[in-house]
Amino acid sequence: MTTIKDIAKLAGVSTATVSRVLNQDASLNVADDTRRKIFEIADELGYKTVKQRTKNIFNRIKIGVIHWYSQNEELGDPYYLLIAMGIEKECFSKQIEMVTIFKNGDRYITSELNDLDGVIAIGKFSKADVEEFAAYSNNIVFVDFSPNEKKYDSVVVDFRKALTEVFEYLHQSGHSKIGYIGGVEYVGQNKELIEDERLTTYQEFMKKHDKYNPKFIRLGRFTSEDGHNLMRAAIEEGNLPTAFFIASDSMAIGAIQALYEANMNVPHEVSIISFNDIPTSKYLVPSLSTVKVYTEFMGVTSVQMLLERINEGRQIPKKVIIPSELILRESCK
Repeated sequence: MTTIKDIAKLAGVSTATVSRVLNQDASLNVADDTRRKIFEIADELGYKTVKQRTKNIFNRIKIGVIHWYSQNEELGDPYYLLIAMGIEKECFSKQIEMVTIFKNGDRYITSELNDLDGVIAIGKFSKADVEEFAAYSNNIVFVDFSPNEKKYDSVVVDFRKALTEVFEYLHQSGHSKIGYIGGVEYVGQNKELIEDERLTTYQEFMKKHDKYNPKFIRLGRFTSEDGHNLMRAAIEEGNLPTAFFIASDSMAIGAIQALYEANMNVPHEVSIISFNDIPTSKYLVPSLSTVKVYTEFMGVTSVQMLLERINEGRQIPKKVIIPSELILRESCK
């Protein structure tokens, strides 16, 4: 850590002179060149006065992070948890104070948004929720959701492009019977159904290739338990597709377990491609083919965008699309 003594030695003056110069002592009679030299050395060495350090402590930026998922839901499907980890790491590195806000029933305790410099909202939200958040702050970034790109900043994934690549790969690999296992989610007190672009892209692709069969679609919650139950139901019904796209890695883990219990080989009898690439995906047996989403980077990007609003006063909304990557492993052939 740089001290006044270090600066005094390099500047060729006393420690008292350095201290009085850095603390803007107007009564000090010192040459302008000497004064400039002291400031340049202090800046080069990254020295902060006690006043500057104290100011940094008490004037830290404070933001709210609103979670759409509850803490239990995040443990069951860590997609949003990984985004939140990226936000926390970036806030820690930039010494930003965070207030975490989880859903309470169907509502958020928005009173916690008072006296914040900005807000990051992770997940999907109703129109009423968005308007309520906006009433507390003009500095808002939505992650994995873009309620109005003409008004709000957002960080999103191009689901359509990612899923088209998946279905093209399966189709070109000779799979004509492709199943879909995914989740259904709602927002707001009126339980508004959220359209999932993964499902709509699947439906459009299969219809385009004259391979669409609504019986190959199974929907539940984004949990391992529902992935297991939905795949088991598909196995019991028979006429099983030769490949499945499963909308989350958590669901895929349960689905592969159901296939294992039915003595069905993955990938020789059924190929699986999933979505997210959570850290455990590559350690499964067989290792999971999946679409890698850069979740932590989404979180980091949202903090950087919010700081543009807070520190630079940016007014024009920005929408950032984070690319994804198809990772092919052992669960698909």
